[in-house]
Amino acid sequence: MPQIRVDDVEKRFGEVQALSRVNLDVERNEFVSILGPSGCGKTTLLRIVAGLIPADGGTVYVDDEPVTAPRRNMTLVFQNFRLLPWQTVEDNVGYGVRLRGASKKEARQQVGPYIKMVGLEGFETAYPYQLSGGMQQRVGLARALAIDPQILLMDEPFGALDAQTREIMQEELLRIWNATHKTVAFVTHSIDEALVLSDRVLVMAARPGRIIETIAVPFDRPRDPAHLRAQPQFTELRMRMWELLRGPEQAEAASG
Repeated sequence: MPQIRVDDVEKRFGEVQALSRVNLDVERNEFVSILGPSGCGKTTLLRIVAGLIPADGGTVYVDDEPVTAPRRNMTLVFQNFRLLPWQTVEDNVGYGVRLRGASKKEARQQVGPYIKMVGLEGFETAYPYQLSGGMQQRVGLARALAIDPQILLMDEPFGALDAQTREIMQEELLRIWNATHKTVAFVTHSIDEALVLSDRVLVMAARPGRIIETIAVPFDRPRDPAHLRAQPQFTELRMRMWELLRGPEQAEAASG
């Protein structure tokens, strides 16, 4: 049984059809990327899966139960860091833990391993303004991990970072996933990122958003991103996904 199942999900915003009969599965402990052009409904789909907004049609199931509201075993990591500027790294990471009833002292004891996991040991008392963008995103990731969710929903979490920091964070996420094996649904518009991180890539078409192809990523884990990018098969898969994203109309216009 897949841990996440999306059956014929549809969503409209006024006259705009954002999603049209989206179907997908994510197995337990699997890392799946949802790849598509801007405006294809990737974020909308992730928010429906998270229980933040309702679908207009179809159903999302997690652990074979319909999703009608946010669930305790699932957390969403956003592109913008959403850190509390008046709180330290330690307190930001412990924010979700405290919301679940832990005292401030208990939260501080609990978050230490997660701060270490994301490479921020020694920065516990720093404030967000004292951190780089990559370090702030590490805080956001540690905050999500600290509540120990079974499922991570990640909405272009590295999209606001510069290219070098983005690749570093991809390597960090690979390392963390290898250690935790969380179930991950990861939204991105980067083909390289999807190939480096994922077990499978679900390619979405432009609006109305829908899954047009599922591509299994054949590379063994653990992965070295630099080594992956040098492989001919990586280039072949990248070109295949690029053609899918372009669509027949754009491809015909380019060739003409």
